[in-house]
Amino acid sequence: MLDLVFTRRFSMGHRLIHGASESCALPHGHNEFVTVRLRPTAPRRLDGAGNMVVSFQRAKSRWHRFVDERLDHALQLAEDDPLLAWFRAHEPERARRIIVTPGDPTTELMACLMMAKLNALLDADGALLRCAEITLQETPTNTVRYEGDPLDMLPAPRPAGQCWWRRADDSIADA
Repeated sequence: MLDLVFTRRFSMGHRLIHGASESCALPHGHNEFVTVRLRPTAPRRLDGAGNMVVSFQRAKSRWHRFVDERLDHALQLAEDDPLLAWFRAHEPERARRIIVTPGDPTTELMACLMMAKLNALLDADGALLRCAEITLQETPTNTVRYEGDPLDMLPAPRPAGQCWWRRADDSIADA
């Protein structure tokens, strides 16, 4: 099986308020690496001419733009985080740069949300590829790797229209 694998680096900020780690309750940031492994949905023999599943440019350009324009230097907050309400009330323009998550924006959750978003983008581009695996490196010593259907791992299912991670657009929040 021929898979396409590529990595993108981005910086982010977040905080975890639901008690998993008191040291993470204050806003802080990480320089992360996201690596994705894309697999053809209809594998076939190379054609003897172009010899590609799809071009790397096509496979990664939309995803890299999303990472660069929406994830890089964004703040990740749980939908019930009081900071989110504060930003919406006092700095609405900056609030639009906040990634809103169902519960704490842990590395595990973000890996699943990012994989679901990437699959929505790939589906909108003809469904030639599917994300088979995502690896999100939070620090040089902490990494999450996931393969499978990310929707199976996400908290309480919601209607597709209410989930930014299921839409093939640049959304990072639903409210």
